Amino acid sequence: MKSLDSFYQDISGGTTAESNSLLPNDIQKEIGHFNVFDIKELYERLKEKPSMPYDRRAYYKISLIRGRNRAEYADKVIEIEKQGLLFATPKIPYNYVPQDTNQSGQFCVFTSEFLSKNKSGIDLDELPIFASDGYPIFQLSDEEVQEVALIFNKIQKEINSDYIYKYDLIRNYVAELIHFGQKLQPITALYSKHNSAARVSSLFAELLERQFPIESPHQRLELRTAKDFAARLSVHVNHLNKVLKENTGKTTTELISSRLTNEAKILLKQTDWNISEIAYSLGFEELAHFSNFFKKQTTFTPLAFRL
Repeated sequence: MKSLDSFYQDISGGTTAESNSLLPNDIQKEIGHFNVFDIKELYERLKEKPSMPYDRRAYYKISLIRGRNRAEYADKVIEIEKQGLLFATPKIPYNYVPQDTNQSGQFCVFTSEFLSKNKSGIDLDELPIFASDGYPIFQLSDEEVQEVALIFNKIQKEINSDYIYKYDLIRNYVAELIHFGQKLQPITALYSKHNSAARVSSLFAELLERQFPIESPHQRLELRTAKDFAARLSVHVNHLNKVLKENTGKTTTELISSRLTNEAKILLKQTDWNISEIAYSLGFEELAHFSNFFKKQTTFTPLAFRL
């Protein structure tokens, strides 16, 4: 899963100086991160790339999209024929593919720290618009587009201003975008049995893999069980298991266990963390549970494998 730094490298052509020039010149780390972009200008920077960069994001994103596009979201395909409003969350990856070169609009990116509850009164985890089982892409009428564009223009004007409280004001504009979206009816999702199965399988693999590598004993896996992954992908756990079995020959639990075992081997051989720290980082509540799991997968105890 790419970071914000990688995002800026992508849209700047890869140079550090150009990347830094795109950052708000006065944003402070303690308030989180926020920025706003013009889609047409970004496409002109990225003429050699057929799609918007950074589909797997580590931040929230709200986009006003003008142009024909397709969004693949878990097992749903959502077509945007003319213009739409899209809400993206770090919880769920999705694929956003322009269908022509006539693309314009605006989007903003922000971290959870920027819109934290104590600063904005908003709890992002409780908002329906960012729920894992939601449909976060909405068709807009011409009138609605003008309303949303006006909000984005206010954000753009404010971020370039010298007003000392501008980020407080921008939070209000972002909240306005969120509430605007929550009042809209979602576009009907189109289903394809074959394609949806392939997407669910692919997105499961992405969700699983982006939790790794474990780089600190304080880092802990968020998704550990088949039920966890099914909830994040907004599918029934039995459906997820059936899809993965058909596509990989393995059950959800077998795939999770295999990846956990591989990471455990790396941590045991390449770090000096104690076994309790490794067990914790991999999501095991008890050391004994981790030891039993590892021995079942490898026939070795963690300590014997490390030696």
